[in-house]
Amino acid sequence: MFTGFVSFAQKFAYVDTEYILKHLPEYKSSLNQLNVLSEQWQQQVDKNFTDIDKMYKAYQADQVLLTADMRKRRENEIIEKEKDAKDFQRRIFGPDGELFQNRSKLLSPIQDKVTKAIGEVAKAKFYDFIFDKSSEATMMIYASSNYDVSNEVITRLGYKPGAILK
Repeated sequence: MFTGFVSFAQKFAYVDTEYILKHLPEYKSSLNQLNVLSEQWQQQVDKNFTDIDKMYKAYQADQVLLTADMRKRRENEIIEKEKDAKDFQRRIFGPDGELFQNRSKLLSPIQDKVTKAIGEVAKAKFYDFIFDKSSEATMMIYASSNYDVSNEVITRLGYKPGAILK
């Protein structure tokens, strides 16, 4: 009895998406927009907490001159202002906050474009698998540079490899 074994060679490759993204002007532009928004919002958060600190210090200075009713009213104003400031901070910087939503809106189309180009390179080169070298989820102990197709993806996207944007 004869049993035949057919072996299928699988072709693997990897990309470095961080390297690819550094070649895309629209990625750099989107990151700059996000940084500007983040800085503006952080300045507002800082201002809110500075205002609260000023209110508290003024309250401490005036406390001995205030009636119990007036103290309670000022304490409530400070507590309410602090609650509003924390709500604003959470609304902007929280896991589902405006910064995250803006990041998704700006970067998703770029990531989709890169993913599509990676798929096109994989089909053209008959790769069975392409791993992302820069991803924390997939760890590579060793990767031969012969299998790095990052430059081909950059070329497929219409940009010149090696011209990393600063």
